[in-house]
Amino acid sequence: MNETSVRTDAPGPEAIEVAWRHVQLARHPQRPRTLDLIPHIFTGFFELHGDRAFGDDPAIVGGPALLEGRPVMIVGHQKGSDTDSNIARNFGSPYPEGFRKAQRLMRLADKLGVPIVTFLDTAGAFPGPAAEERGQAEAIASSIKLMTGLQVPIVVVVLGEGGSGGALAIGVGDVVLALENSVYSVISPEGASSILWRSRDESRVAAAAMRMTADDQLELGVVDAIIPEPGEGAHTDPAATGRAIRQAILGALRELSGRDTAELLGRRYARLRGMGAYLETGAASSRLPEAPSLRHRIGRILRLPGVPRRPRWSEIWPSADDDAETERGA
Repeated sequence: MNETSVRTDAPGPEAIEVAWRHVQLARHPQRPRTLDLIPHIFTGFFELHGDRAFGDDPAIVGGPALLEGRPVMIVGHQKGSDTDSNIARNFGSPYPEGFRKAQRLMRLADKLGVPIVTFLDTAGAFPGPAAEERGQAEAIASSIKLMTGLQVPIVVVVLGEGGSGGALAIGVGDVVLALENSVYSVISPEGASSILWRSRDESRVAAAAMRMTADDQLELGVVDAIIPEPGEGAHTDPAATGRAIRQAILGALRELSGRDTAELLGRRYARLRGMGAYLETGAASSRLPEAPSLRHRIGRILRLPGVPRRPRWSEIWPSADDDAETERGA
């Protein structure tokens, strides 16, 4: 982005409602997922499984396909459409083996010289102990690193939720497209509200303050174009949604096809480096902030008995110099 976009005013009631409506549509249980849209966009799709190290993660799907007769590699998140399928797909939240499977497919595409198309639709990577034990952070970081250096065009499409590192792990692209009612953010509104206001009650305010809607992301330069949705949303006509996505992907690949490898990688790097803007918001909570009582604040200043003072860093983690001084004093 050429200029830093800063919001100094709090989002109004209308902006809050608009943002929350987009969040609800992005999470709609009947919203078409990656496997629902593939038949409307590609032909000859053949799903590949496993990361060749641990196992297969059903929260990420992928494999080769044809786009108007030309080969591409598909990688995307996959949620379910009901309780049972969501449990089977882990609600679209990948484990490390899911990201490593994505890396395997992307390396194959790079070796064969075919473009990569990724679909983002996850609330985030799975945060459980098993995922952390198998190297969740490393898997996300290595996937991002890999995508920055792939020598084939990469087109990213945000289908529903684009949440946190789970989305970014397969979201580094030359062109990033977003469906009209999709959302893209560093954290969920509920997570942001829990951190900032110590409650999930301000999720609507957080959604507006983070500017996570497709329109906001386009204005900030995070996405390059918005794909319109039919009717009241993509869930009303998956076939029409798929056709719109196909045309957008074809247009992006036509634009990228004229670039040589050096230009492709240079522009990709510049695109990522250009994302440094941040927002200052005046979003206020309806809840009063919790603060120490006046007695505690005065007591800490005056070091009154019965009021705990804040420990010094040297008391928590003594240095070698402190030990030596103690020995000399003894």
